[in-house]
Amino acid sequence: MKKKFLTAALILVVATPTFFVNPPEVFAANVNFSTENLSAAEKEIFEKGFYVKKIDAEIFARIKGKSFKDDCIVPVEDLRYIHVLHKNLNGETREGEIVCNAYIAYDLLDIFQKLYLANYPIEKIRLVDEYNADDETSMRDNNSSCFNFRFISHTTRVSKHGLGLAMDINTLYNPYIKEVDGKRILEPATAEDYVDRKKKFPYKIDKKDLCYKLFIEHGFEWGGDWTTRKDYQHFEIKSDIVKMLYPNFF
Repeated sequence: MKKKFLTAALILVVATPTFFVNPPEVFAANVNFSTENLSAAEKEIFEKGFYVKKIDAEIFARIKGKSFKDDCIVPVEDLRYIHVLHKNLNGETREGEIVCNAYIAYDLLDIFQKLYLANYPIEKIRLVDEYNADDETSMRDNNSSCFNFRFISHTTRVSKHGLGLAMDINTLYNPYIKEVDGKRILEPATAEDYVDRKKKFPYKIDKKDLCYKLFIEHGFEWGGDWTTRKDYQHFEIKSDIVKMLYPNFF
């Protein structure tokens, strides 16, 4: 059934001339989370702690002019708000908020439910708007986030974060690294201690990591696999799918 739904979704994309308004929430590559084996108390926690909803007026007021910038060409109808729970390094439960594309909303919900049950440590999951939508500031604070409308540098292409189709996890400890004209670019700039991926340190994402495995199972690709640059914090939807969802953005 999932394949049939996805096929229908892609057919609809072809008929969409500019924007994919209200993208179908059927990506769900492996959404198979079940609360059957949880206690009544645990089920109540999950019902109240994990949910997806459309962007209402209150949430829009928080993101308008920040992650949802004045030149944002992604319809707000394409976005969803997700409330999650997560554990920090001390095993304490924290609340998290995510704005993402509707196309991946239930994938992210499933991933974060499983990470929570596994006591996987994520320090912070806050809307990037709490950092005035400044990525560097958010990353330095080891914040995990998704949607932040922007164009790729020196292009007219919208980034996958700008479409709400990419998620960054534990960003300080999993930096972005690239060589440009013999000069290394490091983001965040305070992540020097975490460039050497052979070292042991908390929050590190590698191929043995549960976070990596869950995102890959859900059809995302990992920036740590890239050859021309490394983005160890970054998981995104593959470009062929994005091009079908938003053909005029490429």
